Amino acid sequence: MSGWKDRLRYRLPRLAVVGHDLAMVWICWQGLHYLRYALQPTPLDLAPFSNTVIIVLVAQGLVSWRVGLYRGLWRFASVPDLLNIFKASVLGLLAVVVGLFFYSRLDLVSRAALLLYPFVLTVLLGAPRLIFRAWKDHSLQQAVDGAERVLVLGAGQAGEALVRDLRRLGRYDPIGFLDDAASLRGTRLQGLPVLGRIPEVARIAKETGAQLLVIAMPSVDATVMRRVIALCEESHVPFRTVPRLADMLEGRSLPGQLKEVAIEDLLGRQPRSPDWKAIRGWLGGRSVLVTGAGGSIGSELCRQCARHGAKRIALVEIDELALLTIAAELRRDFPGIECVPVLGDCGDQAVIAHALKLVEPEAVFHAAAYKQVPLLQGQLREAVRNNALATHVVAKASREANVGTFVLVSTDKAVDPVNVLGATKRLAEMACQSLVDARSTRMVTVRFGNVLDSAGSVVPLFREQILRGGPVTVTDPDVTRYFMTIPEACLLILQAASIGAQQAIYTLDMGEPVPIRVLAEQMIRLAGKQPGKDVAIEYIGLRPGERLHETLFHADERYSSTIYPDILQAEPRAVMQERMALALEGLWAGVRAYDLDALAHALREAVPEFSPVEEEIGARQATVVVFPGRRARSR
Repeated sequence: MSGWKDRLRYRLPRLAVVGHDLAMVWICWQGLHYLRYALQPTPLDLAPFSNTVIIVLVAQGLVSWRVGLYRGLWRFASVPDLLNIFKASVLGLLAVVVGLFFYSRLDLVSRAALLLYPFVLTVLLGAPRLIFRAWKDHSLQQAVDGAERVLVLGAGQAGEALVRDLRRLGRYDPIGFLDDAASLRGTRLQGLPVLGRIPEVARIAKETGAQLLVIAMPSVDATVMRRVIALCEESHVPFRTVPRLADMLEGRSLPGQLKEVAIEDLLGRQPRSPDWKAIRGWLGGRSVLVTGAGGSIGSELCRQCARHGAKRIALVEIDELALLTIAAELRRDFPGIECVPVLGDCGDQAVIAHALKLVEPEAVFHAAAYKQVPLLQGQLREAVRNNALATHVVAKASREANVGTFVLVSTDKAVDPVNVLGATKRLAEMACQSLVDARSTRMVTVRFGNVLDSAGSVVPLFREQILRGGPVTVTDPDVTRYFMTIPEACLLILQAASIGAQQAIYTLDMGEPVPIRVLAEQMIRLAGKQPGKDVAIEYIGLRPGERLHETLFHADERYSSTIYPDILQAEPRAVMQERMALALEGLWAGVRAYDLDALAHALREAVPEFSPVEEEIGARQATVVVFPGRRARSR
């Protein structure tokens, strides 16, 4: 009984719309013919429901239904709906002409009425829809008392769409726009005035009593965004921004949702446009395995694989809480995906063999790694074991299981390495190269720099220090790093993997390096404070293993462009399989014996370009040998 009532409740509004439209068709047809024949000396007696009228109603009704006129909602009627109505009117006219030709050879049908029919019918069908929408918008705008007064910065398409969404939500009361375009001065958009230029935001916000500023300029570059943010801060009014289109497409934000300005909005990272068709064509219907599935990169890779068509995902993770979290999220957000969690160390041959057997993946993404530079300087054994030897285990097992593609997530620190992280990741790249076989698994390496807001990165550290009131600790005033967002990095990993080379090292376009000092200052400002005044910045010196600037390219690797402008392909340096086998054997021996001298020697032999910087460790820390013949100095 309840189901019958629900169906009736759904169908009644549709039936009312159909009835309204057929009534408009009758008024249009009869009215045009009445006007035409009323001018004659002897007016023609028009029957209200003749066979001719019935044919017109049936023909137009069927065409309107076929065109989809009754699938739209009057509440959201817009210009595309008017175009659809006009299309239905024209096609309906053709159907009417054909029907009446076979019925009466168009006897007593006015040619002038036929000519005017689609235009008059478009007005009769479209006007009630637009009036209804305007009434609903006005009702919603008046419905909520105490709505927050919003001043919109940017009178473009994003601003116009934002005003519609804010009115629909009802919690906000848009009061006007600010825009620098001279042509918009004094105009009105969605019934709201353009009150002035953006630099006048402080004065206009005070005069209008604005309670919230919303920046509706999602496509501006970082320089303009920083200027706008500074102006908003001077107004002392809370401010938000609209999400980018890419964020909405990826499900990270909803249309009309306001968000706080994020640090990535200010650092010059322009949104990328991946080749979705290539990614989905490569991933669609496949089984994949992701190591380090609970980490920042691994978890986002899982989400992107699920979003772009993978049918089964194996999650290999050593941290049980991280594994539970990502598995529960995938099952909640992607119920159609088979999610297979595997708890264990991917460097354990039995664990990875078991995971590969469970899902028989076509692609393996190896994202598991230790990545904290200062820490790894004093943890040589674990860095070698987890970053290099575990990579060899996973890559070799993937080849033995006939996996189609193995993807190693590497780092820019593997280029001319000066620290343990860079050296072990470079060794991981070389281990994968040594397994290349033209008849077997594709071995793909993807390098990129630092990832914004990843676990253990500088952004969460700065955020915590700002919450405590400072100081924010920066290693050196001149230090710079390359940054990209986690979703952007993962999409480019998938894009690079879809290219199809048998053996490749891909370097992602990281844009311009960002001074860490500027990053700290911007984060302090985003927290509503002033650098050096409310929150101090303290320079503590470079930590063990760090250098001022990272490099993206190696002198001996020739780089060429790919079909994607954001991805460059490096020509891999030659790797001797016999020499690599001996190096790995020595490293395994050092790991089993926890022999740091042997590990340091083997690492230098395997990665000859490794040129370590001197460590400086605290007096309480044990001295650790990181390369033969030189020990770390104590402070």
